[in-house]
Amino acid sequence: MKKYSTIATICLALLVSGCTKLDQEFYSSVTPDTFFKSEKDIKAALFRPFTHAKWYLGEDRWRLQEYTADNFAVTTKGRHWYNGGENERFHYHRWTPDDNWIWESWRGTLMGIALTLDAKSDLDKLDYTKFALTAERKAADLAQLDALVAFFYLRGLDYFGGMPIFESLEQESLPRNSDQELFDHTEKLLKAAIENLPAKKADDKEEGAIRKAAAAAMLAQLYFNAESYIGKPMYAESRKIAQDIIDKVYGDYALDSKWNGVHGFKNNLSPEIIWSMPSEFKKLEYNWFYADFYHYNTRQFFDQDMDGNNGAHLTPSRKPNGALYTADFKLGAPFETFDKGDLRKAPYVYHGTDQYDGMFIVGPHKTPEGETIVGGEEYNGLPLNFVDQVARFSDVGPKKKYSSIDQLPSKMSEGEENTGIRLVKVPIPNLANNELRWGADLPAIRLAEIYYILAECNYRLGDKQRAAELFNAVRKRNFANNVDPNPVTAASIDKYRILDEWSIEFIGEGRRRTDLIRWKAFITEEWWDHKPSNATHLNRFPVPNKAIAGNSNLTQNPGY
Repeated sequence: MKKYSTIATICLALLVSGCTKLDQEFYSSVTPDTFFKSEKDIKAALFRPFTHAKWYLGEDRWRLQEYTADNFAVTTKGRHWYNGGENERFHYHRWTPDDNWIWESWRGTLMGIALTLDAKSDLDKLDYTKFALTAERKAADLAQLDALVAFFYLRGLDYFGGMPIFESLEQESLPRNSDQELFDHTEKLLKAAIENLPAKKADDKEEGAIRKAAAAAMLAQLYFNAESYIGKPMYAESRKIAQDIIDKVYGDYALDSKWNGVHGFKNNLSPEIIWSMPSEFKKLEYNWFYADFYHYNTRQFFDQDMDGNNGAHLTPSRKPNGALYTADFKLGAPFETFDKGDLRKAPYVYHGTDQYDGMFIVGPHKTPEGETIVGGEEYNGLPLNFVDQVARFSDVGPKKKYSSIDQLPSKMSEGEENTGIRLVKVPIPNLANNELRWGADLPAIRLAEIYYILAECNYRLGDKQRAAELFNAVRKRNFANNVDPNPVTAASIDKYRILDEWSIEFIGEGRRRTDLIRWKAFITEEWWDHKPSNATHLNRFPVPNKAIAGNSNLTQNPGY
């Protein structure tokens, strides 16, 4: 029978919703020799921790990346969404070691490592020849698990800095390792995985598997952000790997020719996907995102049966009087950062089967038949109209709080039910095509990111022209006939243009905070209703008090 250490028992007992709960009694009585009967059982064990990785990429990890940055906010809307001040704390960078998003992310990171090490322990003991499988296959399976451990540690390093390094389930109550030690461990895992992972082949249909290019991409990400993680710029090292990926050294990938090819219902066929998380309707993959973003009555807009909670939206591009914020701040205003004519900037419209346009809910809210959708709060019985502004317009008028729009404040506490543009990054069909709902896989790594990593590395290393060319290679697909009205040039490229390009291409993909930190902008720049703190400790989240209470060997990050 297996011996379970603190990391395994605590993590498995505290699995959050979205992960399949493991039965402790069953699991402790099963050994590799009795469980594995076929190759199918091997695959089931191998990919079990990948389901946790899928959950890990969303929900609270996503919220820590996006609601702390300049593209999204969850404003208080009348009687809704104050949530004890939680949303304001993260927007204003006033989080604490007791905040649940932070605890869930610390715990989720170690859960992923525990589950992956557990699977690796089982497979490592297994004689693959009994299943007519080769030693190379076993090495590749174990390499996938090494890369998955590295994935969790890479994210943990990004969120918290040094974490305890577990290499087996026999260890418990370990102290934190340093940032450098965790960086080195992650680097070691990825380098070893690259050696043993196969490159993706044209006939490779095993969706969700980590192939050679995915591990190489993670190593490029590690080096790309090394200056943030360990104070050592490694842009040359990141550039080399990114160029090799584009040059097909690690497998055959290509940019998708369509703007929505990597996000659409059939994105499992996109040549751009390097690593994705398979998805299907019955799994309710994106319910958390739907609940965060969409109005209670948006189900009529989608012709769907799901109710949203009407919380999140893009940060505003415009003041209550309609003037643009772009003259006030160099960051934020995400909707207006998209150029006119960008195919993504169009309102979301589902055309049937698997065809759709645009990725935003903006303007008058109507059903697919063109009927007006009304509100239920400030605009009860009145037409809903989603605006790129945050203000209590319903409080303007005779005998109301404000006599004119010019008096309206715009801040986190001043939202109403139609506040803010809503993102539809994952397309949603109508009920007639409900078999497509949540059918789009979740891209974890795609080739466009490698192009942008290479572009930024070239910029930082002095080659502005090459940087511009790489950004433009991705940008052009987002315009009719590939005609870009505002291409990046060697003359126009700078820190803020690069941050804009990351924002536009990867909006809502759970990475914005990391990009801002890499550019030393997370704590130094101003955006809508957010003043810079210049407090360097805020580039890391605190170790949760719950974690320290359970392991007295853990130390808190400086500044908390």
